[in-house]
Amino acid sequence: MKELIGTGVALITPFTKQGIVDTASLTRIVNFQIDNGVNYLVVLGTTAESAVLSREEKQLVIDTIVSANAGRLPLVLGIGGNNTKAVVDEFVATDMTVFTAILSVSPMYNKPSQEGIYRHFAAIAAVSSKPIILYNVPGRTGRNMTAATSLRLAAHPNIAGIKEAGPDLSQTIDLLKDRPKDFLVVSGDDEIVMAQIACGMDGVISVAANAFPKPFSDMIRYSMAGDFSMAKRLNDLMVEGYSYMYEENNPAGIKAYLYEQGVIENVLRLPLVPASEPLQAKIHKYLQKFAD
Repeated sequence: MKELIGTGVALITPFTKQGIVDTASLTRIVNFQIDNGVNYLVVLGTTAESAVLSREEKQLVIDTIVSANAGRLPLVLGIGGNNTKAVVDEFVATDMTVFTAILSVSPMYNKPSQEGIYRHFAAIAAVSSKPIILYNVPGRTGRNMTAATSLRLAAHPNIAGIKEAGPDLSQTIDLLKDRPKDFLVVSGDDEIVMAQIACGMDGVISVAANAFPKPFSDMIRYSMAGDFSMAKRLNDLMVEGYSYMYEENNPAGIKAYLYEQGVIENVLRLPLVPASEPLQAKIHKYLQKFAD
């Protein structure tokens, strides 16, 4: 999975003021990412509000990104859920031809045991035509996938890596220490990825890169090269910005940034709502300072 080392960006789904998928803005975002140095694109991850898109809308998002990308960067597709049979059915029904890998989030809400998480991913891996990247994000799912479970799954020939977004650095260190050779471990946390790369991570699937693809991907490149002095200079510019991105929810924060940059309309789908006026004001002020 060497093509997925570095900066992946979890693309948002822009909507028009009328609430429909804004394919023109999505095309601009894809080109913006490619022109500014990211390494790969993640399609229909949780940042894309995939939970509130219809099947037809998901296909429109896929078609738009594939067309705009035109084979320039590797693509990763998000498919996941907490109904294992439904996820398996979606894997079987989905044309994965253009995708390098599938990113699949650990089951949310019903809080399965570690054995349940293992069996969920084993069932998916058994039917997938592409390698799977696990996604552990306990802040959203309500259940941490332990390093032991991740490493148990890493032995499966069709499971190629993990996006680790757990808050416990010691868990990350255990995962990195014992992972199989060539098992990809990337961060799901923009705020601490520089430190995680110092521990041995292979990069990040980023939200922040939607708005800051060049400085963010440059920061990752410097970190991967071991030049943490240069990486820190860039990261220091973005630290304040990271906090605003997640102050209320994701992707309300990152959409507020892109709105301020003139890239999209500031529209989300319920139950998510746009950033509050006080947060929007902080983002506006930060971007003015960032541009100076």
